[in-house]
Amino acid sequence: MVDAKHVINELLVDVFNHILSIEADTLKKQGIKLSMTEVHVLEAIRNTEVPIMGHIAQRLRVTLGTLTASINVLARKGFVYRFRDNEDRRKVYIKLNQNAYNVLKIHDEFHDEMIDSIFKDLEIEKDEVLMKSLENISEYFKKRY
Repeated sequence: MVDAKHVINELLVDVFNHILSIEADTLKKQGIKLSMTEVHVLEAIRNTEVPIMGHIAQRLRVTLGTLTASINVLARKGFVYRFRDNEDRRKVYIKLNQNAYNVLKIHDEFHDEMIDSIFKDLEIEKDEVLMKSLENISEYFKKRY
């Protein structure tokens, strides 16, 4: 008898690891010399409405210290710069530069291509039960974590 918990755990971990590995290889082949963590920090900055350190850290679910270390590296590599709010010097804004947008364009294209391929190969949009299950899994993780 198949243990559903074991199978789902292996599938989620396997898919997650494969996506990260393929994504990293794709970026490396494009000449991007950033880790996946660094790329995801850039993505979080872009997707944060008010890109101050606290909001970005919350979005990534990391501490300010962890984010500061990442931002220091990204600034040194020439992908972001930071500046303080003139009225509230405690607020540190992070701004992406063109290098960051170029990386994110490649990153977004990877995701688009991956999803297009999945839809083409598996015809997922025709499987309403699978779509609903994936939505439920996503909601679970959003609520839980």
